[in-house]
Amino acid sequence: MRSTSIPQSLRMNPDSTADLHETYKYLHANPELSMQEHRTADYLAKRLEDLGLEVFRCGGTGVVGVLRNGEGPVIGLRADTDGLPVLEDTGLDYASTATGKLPDGTTVPLMHACGHDTHMATALKTAELYAGARNAWSGTVVFILQPGEETGVGARAMVQDGLWDKAPKPEVIFGQHVMASLAGTVSLMPGAAMATADSFKVTVYGQGSHGSMPENSVDPIVLGASMVLHLQRIVSRQVAPQSSAVVTVGSFHAGLKENIIPDRAVFTINVRTFEAEVRDMVLSSIRRIIAAEAQASGAMEPLIEDISAFPPLHNDPTETAKLAEAFRAEFGKEHVVDGEPVMGSEDFGALAAAIGVPSVFWFFGGNDAAALAAGTPPANHSPFFAPVIEPTLSTGVQAAVRALFSKLGKV
Repeated sequence: MRSTSIPQSLRMNPDSTADLHETYKYLHANPELSMQEHRTADYLAKRLEDLGLEVFRCGGTGVVGVLRNGEGPVIGLRADTDGLPVLEDTGLDYASTATGKLPDGTTVPLMHACGHDTHMATALKTAELYAGARNAWSGTVVFILQPGEETGVGARAMVQDGLWDKAPKPEVIFGQHVMASLAGTVSLMPGAAMATADSFKVTVYGQGSHGSMPENSVDPIVLGASMVLHLQRIVSRQVAPQSSAVVTVGSFHAGLKENIIPDRAVFTINVRTFEAEVRDMVLSSIRRIIAAEAQASGAMEPLIEDISAFPPLHNDPTETAKLAEAFRAEFGKEHVVDGEPVMGSEDFGALAAAIGVPSVFWFFGGNDAAALAAGTPPANHSPFFAPVIEPTLSTGVQAAVRALFSKLGKV
């Protein structure tokens, strides 16, 4: 039986806590866009190399650190590394003023608005603690510092670049995410944890004309609007009440002047589902509705292009139950929450699915009780998203250390 009591050597002291805070502030102030995390990757690789880990690059801007410590299980721990094109408005003295370029060349402000800076900082500190306490555990930890989570391409890029040919294959992979819930708490749930997400760009082709001569046009704005309204009936009338789905049209662009009927309109769709059958039905209905509306209007067949696809995130029930027990022992029952599935999406699941091993993903809070009592605090992706440094960061380290120790603590 493996030890369940974490030794002092795997716990932070005031100096390591202060270093954790500085690491976090540096990462927060220096975000980079998805799959452009070059300086971030250099920084992460150097930190891991300084700890004595075997380090290699994978998937472009991904970094992997392997920490071997004798015989024992191989366990993976993943943290994501990319920021978002968001103008930070937190007022923090370590706020980001960084900018980056989108693929089309547009310069945009950057912010770690989803907390990936938190994930990186806690992963680095976890690696430091394990590297310095080899007498407390045995086995191998694979630290996966993954790019491109926000666009859903990073995990696949690492797998396609031979991640599991280059690194030892874990028997389970762990991951975590900071959320706008109570700091000092962790939550996890078995089974479906986060939704599958599919995004599309739809180009509706019409026939342009002068605004005074609509009879000579096929108005793509009217046609597109009809499509958008019809799409909203999918969830209310085709998805069973016991199931869940979200269909969102997040952008609609057409025309340049009020008296010109344009020749095309473009809108984007995002779909969230948990069940494969529901996903298939919703995606099929979207294509059918778009095609039928175009045909009814005498328009050309619209062009539907994939933007991104996030895989489902499924927590292995057995491993989740074991980890929940370990967390309750570590934090106390009152600080471990039975979570509910989240309609947000993650590409974390692709890492474990590629080698057919279980995975567990949990959430930890980033807001103090006063902020929560005052109302709904800024959530992930908000320009105001700013987790309180403590106990948020210490909880993230503590959770990662405990998760790994539940598998690696010496017998």
